[in-house]
Amino acid sequence: MAKPSSADGRTRSSVQIFIVVGLCCFFYILGAWQRSGFGKGDSIALEITKTKAECNIVPNLSFDSHHGGEVSEIDEADSKPKVFEPCAARYTDYTPCQDQKRAMTFPRENMVYRERHCPPEEEKLRCMIPAPKGYVTPFPWPKSRDYVPYANAPYKSLTVEKAIQNWIQYEGNVFKFPGGGTQFPQGADKYIDQIASVIPITNGTVRTALDTGCGVASWGAYLWSRNVVAMSFAPRDNHEAQVQFALERGVPAIIGVLGSIKLPYPSRAFDMAHCSRCLIPWGANNGIYMMEVDRVLRPGGYWVLSGPPINWKANYKSWLRPKEELEEEQRKIEEIAKQLCWEKRSEKAEMAIWQKVVDSESCRRRQDDSSVEFCQSSDADDVWYKKMETCITPTPKVTGGNLKPFPSRLYAIPPRIASGSVPGVSSETYQDDNKKWKKHVNAYKKTNRLLDSGRYRNIMDMNSGLGSFAAAIHSSNLWVMNVVPTIAEMNTLGVIYERGLIGIYHDWCEAFSTYPRTYDLIHAHGVFSLYKDKCNAEDILLEMDRILRPEGAVIFRDEVDVLIKVKKIVGGMRWDTKMVDHEDGPLVPEKVLVAVKQYWVTNSTSTQ
Repeated sequence: MAKPSSADGRTRSSVQIFIVVGLCCFFYILGAWQRSGFGKGDSIALEITKTKAECNIVPNLSFDSHHGGEVSEIDEADSKPKVFEPCAARYTDYTPCQDQKRAMTFPRENMVYRERHCPPEEEKLRCMIPAPKGYVTPFPWPKSRDYVPYANAPYKSLTVEKAIQNWIQYEGNVFKFPGGGTQFPQGADKYIDQIASVIPITNGTVRTALDTGCGVASWGAYLWSRNVVAMSFAPRDNHEAQVQFALERGVPAIIGVLGSIKLPYPSRAFDMAHCSRCLIPWGANNGIYMMEVDRVLRPGGYWVLSGPPINWKANYKSWLRPKEELEEEQRKIEEIAKQLCWEKRSEKAEMAIWQKVVDSESCRRRQDDSSVEFCQSSDADDVWYKKMETCITPTPKVTGGNLKPFPSRLYAIPPRIASGSVPGVSSETYQDDNKKWKKHVNAYKKTNRLLDSGRYRNIMDMNSGLGSFAAAIHSSNLWVMNVVPTIAEMNTLGVIYERGLIGIYHDWCEAFSTYPRTYDLIHAHGVFSLYKDKCNAEDILLEMDRILRPEGAVIFRDEVDVLIKVKKIVGGMRWDTKMVDHEDGPLVPEKVLVAVKQYWVTNSTSTQ
């Protein structure tokens, strides 16, 4: 028998190497495909992290030579992080401040029971909310607008209850959203065309919109292609997962209700407000709900109401309601609109559109109705847990000029700044802030090259300042929920809306009004310095973990000593972390901590 030649050995070695490389490439591509959101939904999704290769795009950094203090004081005996256990499987969709069981203990009058009711300190869960079995990365936008994986929100009730209205359909392992709604079963695009025949939504003058009682937010989803960004909200009620579906689709939304508490938005924020059969009794309580819409509506803004009682004469039979009741309901709405100095621009079919006049003060001075009361509060933006009032919010004289159409208004000097309404912020400091955040975001993109790839659609800025992070990262692929903490030194949310961005007030000592796993990327600048001694850092980090998707990312920017404490806590939370120097070099005490939440799903044996 002839001995194998060295050439044969080299050939076999080459073949073996080729096979190994080929298998590696195959599993890499398979893993990438699994992570993309396409075709997932079987047991393979549960194996994502078992053979995960680590790609260290961010180097480990040593701070010992540059900073003393706590860096050098860490004792090895104390360096082991506390391990946070998973919560029980029943908490996969837990919303702490809108918990159904707690809600039922509050009055139903004026929807009080659907408002925020957060657990007391002793009842807070201090475990990690698990993802449901089979959870997968959502489809990238724009496919996510129309399709949501069933495993991510496995609730079929809406497919039955709203079947003839084309809200949602179940097809195999995905939900399909045809774009329909109760008032627009033929699709949101045609419905928006009807609105656009009255309201100029194509030239950039209408940029921000508010959708009250949004359902699955198809109106907001279809406005996106027209460069209008809608803040949608709906209560957590017996229609399972309305807001959860909206966020899975990649549409801005929160759990919320127009009840007894003021909406968590500043005055004069929205260019357009909308109600499509949202079941809000607009004429009730002396018009208090319309007065709250008036507060958040910009002078010159529009209010769209479709459904009952509009055109009641033609529709009362199909609505199965007495015509006298509907007639009185519309009469009240018309009366309150007149008090608010809204001018009706259109009433056609089942839709009416009013416009808030620009100079409402002179309009109201001409009115003879002495029953019209103006709100006495000196701050129309002081709204956190404040009761709504039956009064009209005065429109202040703003001398900073008119808003420019979007996208020009993104970097134009906002009127609130130009008029000096934000203490300590001038046009110069505003421009400097924009330059700084453009620099920061460029550095982020070098660290995480997926930042504007479509991988991250729903982004949250936990301490947004003037909104310059959101402006710098602005893209048609993503949107940013700009959060202005209630304890922030400056109230800047009005400026953010004047830039054509959206946001909300919030106190990070409490849970956010959203479902778990609804944000792809969280930006936390100075949050833990701001809340030092205010509440427990562990609670804030567990809330971040709750709202962050598996394999979602977090960017912390703070003082190095603060980030070292944060890094230690998240060491027990199934997050992978890397510390990064400030882009200006290692001598700057502000650092960046980048984290990625690992993929893991519920274990039915969890008992917490």
